[in-house]
Amino acid sequence: MFDATELTVSAPPTPRPPLGRILDLDDVRTDLYEGHSYVGAVPRIFGGQAVGQAVIAAGRTVAPDRTVHSIRCTFVHPGRPETPIEYHVDRVRDGRSFTTRSVRAIQGDDVILLATVSFQATETGLSHQTPTFDAPPPSATTEFDNGADGSNSAGADWLARLRENVAVDFQFPDEHPRIANLRGETRPPFQQAWVRTAERLSDDPLSQAAGFAYASDLFLLSSVLPPHALTTDRPGLQLASLDHSVWFHAPFRSDMWHLYEQEGVWTGGGRALTRGHLFSRDGVLMASTTQEGVVRVRETTT
Repeated sequence: MFDATELTVSAPPTPRPPLGRILDLDDVRTDLYEGHSYVGAVPRIFGGQAVGQAVIAAGRTVAPDRTVHSIRCTFVHPGRPETPIEYHVDRVRDGRSFTTRSVRAIQGDDVILLATVSFQATETGLSHQTPTFDAPPPSATTEFDNGADGSNSAGADWLARLRENVAVDFQFPDEHPRIANLRGETRPPFQQAWVRTAERLSDDPLSQAAGFAYASDLFLLSSVLPPHALTTDRPGLQLASLDHSVWFHAPFRSDMWHLYEQEGVWTGGGRALTRGHLFSRDGVLMASTTQEGVVRVRETTT
């Protein structure tokens, strides 16, 4: 799957549909659903789309009193936006507290995604969380291109095309590391963004969870690049997700602002490991993510 931050400054051939339509699936028969993709400016589907659609497919086979608490995915093969995706759901277990579903996303003869989605009945228990964030609220943030005093047209173009192609609204509380990297400067492997879905979603908790599952893939793998002064459009740089996991700590509206903190934990051997935390505006930890991906840098000749 592609990391949406790979987008080049080419206009999408057709307007992006609302996220609710992207996540919606056709019922084919029991435990089989079909999803469709947005044909945008890149030849592969956005990984977050497959993750979000897998959440919807699994959730349609689960009792409504259970909410998704985790999804663990392996990206097997790049997805083609022009081809429908079949989501095959296996009802692995229906327990007293937890429900487990396995999902295979298939295009033609290719399995593009394997996912395990787990749901839980509501219960109470011990409670604590990682320390809260330090960032100004989204209303006080500057636009991405202003982080370079409005002078970086490449940064501004990248931002505009990203918003056109991905159904996520975002603001950066500080200068994004990409701007420093464009200047040839290094930064720590850490970045923050206020995120929400680009459109309002249904009040249904499953749709809201799928909304963040979609958004959770945005920027995450690129958090390993700042120490190397690299940007996603560098010639010879390959970025691709291998696996992706999301843990939902509480129900929340993904169409409202949350702060997404991302950290590039490790790179080596052509791979990278990242993790993220999603906080509500009042500092409550709502979700956590991890992702491993391919990160390769090949020298190019001009």
